[in-house]
Amino acid sequence: MANSTNSKNKEALNRYKTEAASAVGVTLKQGYNGDLTSKQAGSIGGEMVKKMIEKAMNS
Repeated sequence: MANSTNSKNKEALNRYKTEAASAVGVTLKQGYNGDLTSKQAGSIGGEMVKKMIEKAMNS
């Protein structure tokens, strides 16, 4: 059961990450994205947090 939950959580975070990257104009590759600048990574993280807060406030 725990593996199923972890898998779902990872999928949800990946969706948030992909949507956030798209919203701030950063293209992510499948797999490793360690070549992003700190600014790009921070922008993605900030957008993810905004989306998570919005979702929590709406539920």
